[in-house]
Amino acid sequence: MKVAIVHYWLVGMRGGEKVVEALCDMYPEADIFTHVYVPEMVSEKIRRHRIVPTFINSLPRASKMYKTYLPLMPLALEQLDLSGYDLVLSSESGPAKGVIAAPDAFHICYCHTPMRYIWNMYADYRANAGLITRLMMPPLAHYLRLWDVSSSVRVDRFIANSQAVASRIKRYYGINSEVIYPPVDIDAFSIAPAGSLEDYYLMVGELVSYKRPDLAVRAFNRMGRKLVVIGGGEMLNEIRRLAGPTVTVLGQQPFDVLREHYAKCRALIFPGEEDFGMVPVEAMASGRPVLAYARGGALETIVEGTSGAFFTQQSEEAIIAAVEDFRDQDVDSKKIAAHARNFSRELFMEKMRMSIDQVTGTRRSTHRPS
Repeated sequence: MKVAIVHYWLVGMRGGEKVVEALCDMYPEADIFTHVYVPEMVSEKIRRHRIVPTFINSLPRASKMYKTYLPLMPLALEQLDLSGYDLVLSSESGPAKGVIAAPDAFHICYCHTPMRYIWNMYADYRANAGLITRLMMPPLAHYLRLWDVSSSVRVDRFIANSQAVASRIKRYYGINSEVIYPPVDIDAFSIAPAGSLEDYYLMVGELVSYKRPDLAVRAFNRMGRKLVVIGGGEMLNEIRRLAGPTVTVLGQQPFDVLREHYAKCRALIFPGEEDFGMVPVEAMASGRPVLAYARGGALETIVEGTSGAFFTQQSEEAIIAAVEDFRDQDVDSKKIAAHARNFSRELFMEKMRMSIDQVTGTRRSTHRPS
């Protein structure tokens, strides 16, 4: 089959782009369609494919301000010519699934989440926006919701990256979905040698408001315990200003530095609600436990008492209590790392192939001539 992969934007390497990489391995001849493409910000594996951006890519400062063009993205998707493709795999978090595939093509959407800025986190995004954006958001979000729901019928099968996302797909689109957890390169991480652990906690990820990095920093300031923060994002400077003498903010770091910090930390702190959350799985693949907010994908990846613990409120007090309760717990690094294998890249690809074969096989048998 001739395959098209549609991804919302290619401006960095986060969880969504790791899914695209795995799809590229499954379909090495596939073409990739996206709204905005910044070649130097994505992996060589992705760059090897033919990449076709929408007209959004040509708009002023699109590589940095792509989200401001969100209202134009439905139109941009519908201008893409996918008439020659037998299989369309859309990777949805920003607008991606709304392409118009050929009538006899198969369209499977791997959904990281329905667009959070118009659905489950709309109120948060609007509250943190500037005055003009706050005034514009209600009518624009209303229009985008109508399009988002209507375009969902263009998909033959939704695959959700977690049960949490599957429930949103059902709530907003009225459609059932299959759950296949996203691919984590488990073998890229390893357990630190005995005696090499260090006395610090770790927080990893993009520093944006909904991930609540400020809560963790304030909690560790109050405790006087060591916290290392790795990641960039719009809150990086704010987090550096908040950091007390026991909090070290490293910013964005190369993978080797990240891997070493995963392996040597006492535990990972995960204060935000994520759709799935690859960071906790990477920490667990390194044999380290995770202290996480008990919402979203963390509830599906962390086994309380085995690979981590939960706190039930997003507050400094809840994080402090979780750290204090965790201090004297025994940690079995090998058992934690073994649990992380439930989210391996190989398992993702195997389940995706089975799901795609099921959809394409069912459709073919349905249309077989008598």
